[in-house]
Amino acid sequence: MRFKFALAALAATAAFASPAYAQVVSDTEQAEARGTVLLPLTLTWEQDLDFGTVIASGLAGSVTIDEDTGLRTVVGGVAAVPTDPGQRAEFSGSGPAGGQVDLTLTPPAGNVIVSGGNTITITNFTLDGGAGLTDSRTTDAFGAFSVGVGGTFAIAANQPNGLYAADFTLTAEYQ
Repeated sequence: MRFKFALAALAATAAFASPAYAQVVSDTEQAEARGTVLLPLTLTWEQDLDFGTVIASGLAGSVTIDEDTGLRTVVGGVAAVPTDPGQRAEFSGSGPAGGQVDLTLTPPAGNVIVSGGNTITITNFTLDGGAGLTDSRTTDAFGAFSVGVGGTFAIAANQPNGLYAADFTLTAEYQ
């Protein structure tokens, strides 16, 4: 009888036993999806660097256009013609408000301006603020910035007449 009772108890346990399932454990984390959108960076030429008209002599001299003010000074054997005082080069630019812009000034090839086969060497070529050939700017609240370029050119004794010119490049890049 004991055997029957044990079998009955075993059968009852098997009939009412529920299957054992693993407990589900979960966890949730959040991550951010993001990207930066920049307004196009623009750089616009406003005016050329112009050393103006000067008169050479038998003595060497130089002409400087101030990168900040655009004022011209002459020294040595050079006389300024007041009706053509020259000007600094000017550029304007725009980008995102408060953005950082790196500027690189690349002088004309060989640091010279030419007229036919004659040359004049630019001995100092600089961005406004006395920054030299590289600088960085922060755009204003409207996303604007401006840049002035000046320089000095050395006139040799008895420098030949001519309109001396050459291209230079100003590059602006996002920081």
